Amino acid sequence: MLDPLSVSAVTTFLGSVGAGAAGESGRRLCEAVGGVVARVAGREVTAPADAAAREALAAVLVDQARSDPERARALGTWMSGAPADPRPDRRHVPHTLPASVRFFTDRKGPLAALDREAFRKPDGRPRIAVLYGPEGVGTSALALHWGGLQAHRYPDGTLYTDLRAGSTSTAPTATALLRHFLLKLHVPQERVPPAAQDRAELFRALLADRRLLVVLDHARTAAQVVPLVTAAPGVFTLVVARRPLTGLDARPVLVDPLGDKDAKRLLVDLVGKQAVAAARATLPSVLARCAGSPFALRAAATDLAGAATAPPAAGGDPVRTVVDGLYRRLAAPAAQVYRLAALRAWPALDPGPVAAAAGIGEAEARDLLAELAQHGLLEPAPDGRYRFRPAVRAHAADAAAREEGVAACAAALRRAVEWYVSFAVRADHAALPQRWHIGPRYDRYDRLGVDGVSGADGGALAGRYEDEGAAIAALTAEADNIVEAVLAAEEFDDPAAVCEGAEALWALQLKAGCYDTVLPALRAGVRAAPAYHGDPRMAGRMHTQLALALIESAGYEEAGRELAAAARAEETAGHLRGRATAVETLGLLRLREWRFAEALSCFEQAGLLLARIGPDDDGREDVPRATALVERHQGRALRGLGRFEEARQRLDTALAYFEQTTDEPYNAARVLTDLAETDLMAGDAPAALPLIDRAATLLGAQHATVHLDYLAALRLRCRPEQP
Repeated sequence: MLDPLSVSAVTTFLGSVGAGAAGESGRRLCEAVGGVVARVAGREVTAPADAAAREALAAVLVDQARSDPERARALGTWMSGAPADPRPDRRHVPHTLPASVRFFTDRKGPLAALDREAFRKPDGRPRIAVLYGPEGVGTSALALHWGGLQAHRYPDGTLYTDLRAGSTSTAPTATALLRHFLLKLHVPQERVPPAAQDRAELFRALLADRRLLVVLDHARTAAQVVPLVTAAPGVFTLVVARRPLTGLDARPVLVDPLGDKDAKRLLVDLVGKQAVAAARATLPSVLARCAGSPFALRAAATDLAGAATAPPAAGGDPVRTVVDGLYRRLAAPAAQVYRLAALRAWPALDPGPVAAAAGIGEAEARDLLAELAQHGLLEPAPDGRYRFRPAVRAHAADAAAREEGVAACAAALRRAVEWYVSFAVRADHAALPQRWHIGPRYDRYDRLGVDGVSGADGGALAGRYEDEGAAIAALTAEADNIVEAVLAAEEFDDPAAVCEGAEALWALQLKAGCYDTVLPALRAGVRAAPAYHGDPRMAGRMHTQLALALIESAGYEEAGRELAAAARAEETAGHLRGRATAVETLGLLRLREWRFAEALSCFEQAGLLLARIGPDDDGREDVPRATALVERHQGRALRGLGRFEEARQRLDTALAYFEQTTDEPYNAARVLTDLAETDLMAGDAPAALPLIDRAATLLGAQHATVHLDYLAALRLRCRPEQP
């Protein structure tokens, strides 16, 4: 049991509570602890936002506990069931480094430089290097090759991520990367901290005694990298970038173009001595045009004669020269797909949206994408899709502007955006069929039914889903592209596509936890909402949806502003149900912040708004259930304020509704848990035990494992050791 009279122990406890607030059980514990903290401190205390605030609060709590045995006992009761250490089983070793290229030539200098940085004597400084060089010179291939050669030195695994994204707005943030790596390290999703600082601290703690390689490919800025850097002596961080990253203290390792000797050796490895010998007359020209670029050499190897006769590109860029030669030999259908697929920096290319952009069938688009990959103009992704190298996409986009014209390019991009937005709407509807939706795209989905959607409305990817989980999986796979589509719609001023595309990301937020990913699209939705004329409720929906994502990302201050804006927008629209939701959600945010008096005020206001909804008003059928939920929330706020008897009355009212009126076992179990927490906080542990048992019985039939684990910890707190 942690000692409630130890500042370090209480600080650790507060940190573990805050770090676990990403999952439902973690949020419950965090809220309950807020009430205990207020009781021990003798006043309402805002939830600490960082390590310094946690330590300062711990000092206050310990001082109060030392002067009052009852306060010490109350604090010790909740510390007795401190959340389990989120560190995963060390037997789970991540191996995420992709395979290296088959043929690799030269690079002795850069390889030796990486060895020197990776294996120097520990001196407290992070082991980190940045491989950099011009496009197509092979920096990524070199990183993977070195990682493969030295994998035996890293028995605790390898972590790799490709930071290449669509636009700058959708490039992965350090917060998102930390979540990705923590999940790869087998930290349970519900134990990944919501705040970036807490994620970074957990990541460094997990790597402190490991021998592990971290590869960050195609990094754009030092801000993406710095939070992932650790001084752990067994960890080497290898960054791949186009140039040294300002603000990153790392060993720079320049990768130069290959010399002619090594370039010729690579060609021999790729096509054999006979083919190279047969092209001896044109070989000098090929080597000159490729200028030591491994990418250009690989592309030229399949047709040495053709590569030799290709006209040079402006500026003498070897990658562009070879790509232009390959492009000129494409048949017209493949050339058009090549051009139109490049109109936006899509993170990944699928046949469906490419077919929509080009106005062709999906099967034909699939074949043409495969043909482009065969020519080396696209890279196959691990999930079976395709992507452009940045320099190749730039060439294709220039060709599109030159050969298609501005109007045709704009029309093709709009078709691709419509495909993604319609796909997202359809999948979101399948994932959350019961929630109320806004916009004609959802209406069209209802008219079309589950089967048979045309390619422009979502294609094969949006066919019948086996269940809600399959719909979530489809949304998750396309999340980056959907966000990119929403941002593209904003650029060509289509507020309907922006708002309805952003709304369609709700299932990703609620069920997949992709808060970091969807934030750029949700912000675009808020910006576009004033120009949306389809439904006056849209502005409130956009503000509320953004606020919910911010809450889960620990952006509480901004979330509060968004919810206030949502309430104003719903009032302007005359939408009482939406306004009540916005005010209720603001109350839930205040609970998360341990601001219980403000939370209670919000819930009381939400209840009054619900009572004003007339029999013919929008959302009337939701009022009884919504009122019961608000009663439950009022009970939680009253408990945090130490008004236990009033809290029980509110919670009993909510329980009666869920048990007797609607027969909702899950919500009934949640209220029973609230009542048990209230009794335990009031010092009546014997009264809490039967409530815990009733809740566990209901949840057992629901297979709610996470909540059952929380109930087990709550049961232990009913019999704590005495401090």
